[in-house]
Amino acid sequence: MGSEEYAWIHFVALLCLCDRSASQLSYSISEEVNKGTVVGNIAKDLNLNVHDLETRDLRVVSSYSKKYFDVNLRTGNLFVDERIDREEICPNTVQCFLRIQAVLSNPMIAHRIEVNVLDINDNSPVFIDQSHLLNISESLSPGERYLLPIAEDADIGSNTVKTYKLSQNEYFSLDVQSGGEHGVSAELVLQKALDREKQPVLKLILTAVDGGKPARSGTLQLIVNVLDVNDNTPTFSKSLYKARVNENATPGTLVFKLNATDLDEGMNSKILYSFIKRGNIDPSNIFDLNSETGEISVKGTLDYEEASAYEVRVKATDQGFSPRSAHAKLLIEIIDVNDNAPAISVTSLMTPVKEDAELGTIVALVTVSDKDGGNNGVTNCKVVGSVPFKLKSNYKNDYSLVVDGPLDRENTSLYNVTVTATDEGSPPLSSITVITVHVSDVNDNAPRFMEPVIHVYVKENSPVGSVMYTIKAFDPDLNSNSKLTYKLLESSQRNIPISSILNINSETGDIVSLQSFNYEELNTFQFKVQATDSGVPPLSSNVTVNVLVLDENDNSPTILAPYSEHGSVNSESIPYSAEAGYFVAKIRAVDADSGYNALLSYHLSEPKGNNLFRIGTSTGEIRTKRRMSDNDLKAHPLVVLVSDNGEPSLSATVSIDVVVVESTADIQTQFRHVPTKEDSFSDLNLYLLIAIVSVSVIFLLSLISLIAVKCHRTDGSFSRYSAPMITTHPDGSWSYSKSTQQYDVCFSSDTLKSDVVVFPAQFPPVDGELISINGGDTYTRTQTLPNQDKVRRNLQNVLLLDLLKALHS
Repeated sequence: MGSEEYAWIHFVALLCLCDRSASQLSYSISEEVNKGTVVGNIAKDLNLNVHDLETRDLRVVSSYSKKYFDVNLRTGNLFVDERIDREEICPNTVQCFLRIQAVLSNPMIAHRIEVNVLDINDNSPVFIDQSHLLNISESLSPGERYLLPIAEDADIGSNTVKTYKLSQNEYFSLDVQSGGEHGVSAELVLQKALDREKQPVLKLILTAVDGGKPARSGTLQLIVNVLDVNDNTPTFSKSLYKARVNENATPGTLVFKLNATDLDEGMNSKILYSFIKRGNIDPSNIFDLNSETGEISVKGTLDYEEASAYEVRVKATDQGFSPRSAHAKLLIEIIDVNDNAPAISVTSLMTPVKEDAELGTIVALVTVSDKDGGNNGVTNCKVVGSVPFKLKSNYKNDYSLVVDGPLDRENTSLYNVTVTATDEGSPPLSSITVITVHVSDVNDNAPRFMEPVIHVYVKENSPVGSVMYTIKAFDPDLNSNSKLTYKLLESSQRNIPISSILNINSETGDIVSLQSFNYEELNTFQFKVQATDSGVPPLSSNVTVNVLVLDENDNSPTILAPYSEHGSVNSESIPYSAEAGYFVAKIRAVDADSGYNALLSYHLSEPKGNNLFRIGTSTGEIRTKRRMSDNDLKAHPLVVLVSDNGEPSLSATVSIDVVVVESTADIQTQFRHVPTKEDSFSDLNLYLLIAIVSVSVIFLLSLISLIAVKCHRTDGSFSRYSAPMITTHPDGSWSYSKSTQQYDVCFSSDTLKSDVVVFPAQFPPVDGELISINGGDTYTRTQTLPNQDKVRRNLQNVLLLDLLKALHS
């Protein structure tokens, strides 16, 4: 493999089960390897089937700004996806780990992965300054030592600075000292006394060499100025001093006091203290050093989390003409205090979460960190408040926010989950973060109608295509789950499919008529509408719609025979001796409408000012107002206007010529047979009397039964049935009615002609027809019967049919 030639990859896999839901893998890889370099096989190390990686949506997540690693879903290999620079990621640290997580879905499992980034020798040693000046007296004896600047190498371990080399010369040698964990230092050792007069300035090259293979190096020019005579060097009491200071120490706090002595006298024994700058760390930025007293105090802000200790080099220099100096090491340890609150980071947020998510479904991955050490860095994390979520520990300070209760988007569509982390310091510090969890909708609500039954009133003769009613349902779900469509459920009205009568707009719910309604043919019908949402699977609900057709006054009165024959001349004769109130003729008319639209009234419209005749407004009977006189005409043309009570009123007219004759022998009638008053009265009323008695008995029995039933049942299921009832009126008419039908029957009091008129009620609708009987003639909407026996049989059939219907109910 080509990448093996570029980088040395170590693989160590450690699989640890944690709560049966997570494990940890450890890998090692060198920095600066090529992109695509395989780190390890996750599928193999986690015992996963490679074919399940895509279906379970294996992902690599981390809290880093760069995506250093990715996974090949076909092979399960974890490979490098970004350049890895160990010195950029983990500066000045011995070990460098990249912590990532491999997340699997269905079920959701998070595995922790630690990748140890190994150092390679990609950085050369570097001195801070290009040259270093040394002032050395010529009177100094061989053996004098001078601490030299150290070189900095960003690499670690064997790749950092391992030794120093000095260019060839006759006066100095180099003493390289290993400081263990503190690195390597070098001292310039005087091997031969200097002669200022012979060579006042010496220029040497100091080379720092690291331990890499191949080794890298950096150089520094040493400039030695040869000075004259100061024969005693200041001396520190110790070569290594140690001090401790709290990280929250205020500026000015005394850390340590240096003490050095010089055996010389006068200015040659006066000592001044100073810091020695080494590498990229300048102690004077953090600490103050009193050059005369040697007191070291806090200057800047100390932070244990940035540096737990400082190695400070100090120098004591006398004030002689040729100053001499000594140096010592001061190790300052920073004492940690609990000054850092835990930090909560959400590394991955799986939102929105479905409202039907199962318990334990992972919503987010949470990581808690604390820069403090010891107990100050130990944290506890929990969810605050009453929410259907909880934290589940995965590994150390890694948690999963999981579903812990039922979710219902219609009640709560968004949760602000408060997570708090508290350390174990004294006093403890805590931090809070809010994770916003959105709940996504699932189709768990069927459409709802405001009422289970809807009553729609529509006028007859309404135009085709008009909107009768708009069905509205609502669905508390969202988006497509709440988008409703409407349709008619197939049914029939009098063997006519409902789809041929109505249509419904599937989107708006507008119910549109496909035909104009005729109250006289169809006055009520029922159908069902189904509302269906667009969810998967779709949900639906039904509503019953009762359509009640309202009668319009769209039928004019119809004049019945014998005066209805088209083009015929209608005439009646009366004797000259006729008394006031003499019966001349009776106009009969019917109206196909119902209610007030079918309530007729009769009026004489021509000639105006005629005071010889009058007509009954409700009966249509034409009678004389007074006796005849010699001034009256022999022929009287009359125009009868028949009007209904609709809005607007419709009417019909009929013309009758009334001829005055001298004697009753000359009177001609249009009727073939005029029965006597006694025969007509006795025969017809016998049937009516029998019918009235029968209905009365049935009414009493029905009333008793109804009372008994209502005593045992209170649900009102029989409230729609009632006994038939016949009522007599002062004008000689009677009415027969039941819960679904009503007939008004009127009798004429005339001795020559008897009249029965049966009217159906306007609402609720019935299937019976209007029957008008006059002097032995029966008329329906479609036929005319010429004799009285057939009239009686028809009346009997109507009454008996209704009685049977009542008994059946």
